[in-house]
Parts: sequence; C-alpha cells; structure tokens
Amino acid sequence: MSELVSRLKIIVERINQLSSSHRSPVRLIAISKTKAVEDIIELYRAGQRYFGENYVEELEKKSNNQLIRSQCPDIRWHFVGHLQRKKVPKILTRVPNLDCIQTVDTIDLANRLNLNLQQQSRNLNILLQINTSNEKQKYGIDSKQFLSLYDYIKINCPLLVCQGLMTIGSLNNVQTQNDQDFHGLIKCRDELCAKYNYNIKDIEISMGMSHDYERAIQMGSTIVRVGSSIFGARH
Repeated sequence: MSELVSRLKIIVERINQLSSSHRSPVRLIAISKTKAVEDIIELYRAGQRYFGENYVEELEKKSNNQLIRSQCPDIRWHFVGHLQRKKVPKILTRVPNLDCIQTVDTIDLANRLNLNLQQQSRNLNILLQINTSNEKQKYGIDSKQFLSLYDYIKINCPLLVCQGLMTIGSLNNVQTQNDQDFHGLIKCRDELCAKYNYNIKDIEISMGMSHDYERAIQMGSTIVRVGSSIFGARH
C-alpha cells in the first residue's frame, strides 16, 4: 500500500469511528487542488469517489483528463472555491461528473446558475456558504441573511437542489480550539429546519478540513473537506 493510500485509509477509518453514533454517514471530499491526476486515480482505485477543487480552470482540466475519464467513471466532483458569475457557463458545460457546488452565497449567483441549467434541462446540487466567522476577507452570506437566500432559491431557482449548508472556520478559532464557527452553522441548520419543519437528518452540513475535521464531525458535520492530510503538504 502506498503512503498516499495509507493516509486515505487512516482518515476514512477515523471518520468511521467518529461517525459510528452519527445521525447519518459522513462523506469525505478529498480536496485535490494542485495535486497530480495520478494521485486522484490512485485514490479512486482505493475506493474514494468524491473529490473537490477550488478553481474552475483546474477542475475543468482534471475532470476532462483522458485518464480520469477512462479510469474513474464514477468520480464525483465538488466545487469548493469562490465561483465568479462569469465562470458559471464554463463550470456547468465543461465539467463532467460535477456533483455539487458548495459555495453559493448570493441571489445573483443562484440566478445565473439556474438560468444556465435551464439551457441544459438539468438539476444541480448546491450548498449555501455561510460566513459564520464574519471575516470581511471571506466569502459567504451573513448568517442573519441566509434564510432569505434559501427562501429565494426555493421559490425562484427550481433547478438548484439545496442540500444544506457549508462554512469555513476561521484559522483563529481553529488555533484556540474555539468552535464558534461550527456552532454558528449548526444554529443556522436548526433555524432552517424549524422554519420548514425539515428533519435535521435531511440537511447536509459541510464543515471541517484537515486540521479540524474530527471536531467538526463530533459537532454534527456530514461532509468534511480534507486535502493535505491525504495528499500531503502543498508546495
């Protein structure tokens, strides 16, 4: 077993341990930005199916790579970076096996996605990105405004399947083991479920990365986005 596959197995085993008493299974998104196609194929052969990218250009290139197309037919791509409106047509038409955009945070972006999906007659899974840390340099809708965005999408963007919510914890909170950003996202989920009488099991929660995915799962995350702990440090 290679070191790469060994790291994946360790992460998967730890996720399974932490989620054994969970309400629902926890999905691992292997964040493959800057990493080689060969690494993605090796992890796919080891059983990993969900991969995430931060940049549209890199996602387009990798998802269309002939080796990945031929050897990884069931791969599922998640986009986890900031999506510019002008790149919506590209990500929707040039990325095969696009499973979810985790970073929808404005009405304008939702409208653009829905309009382009109409032209293709298909649906798309999305998550709403919420800026739970209120950092000015970070994307995501304010937690006080996310319900109005959800309401708008539910009424006006029928081709967007909003599966749940996503956040990126602030580095400061991570360093001090202060998980207020995670608490904030759980609170948003509870507000959403209360308003629409949803079962909390039906709302995905995407939070937690290499340095804090364990605590995120313990707090209720159903999706974790792990990169460097699997692929190694980025150069």
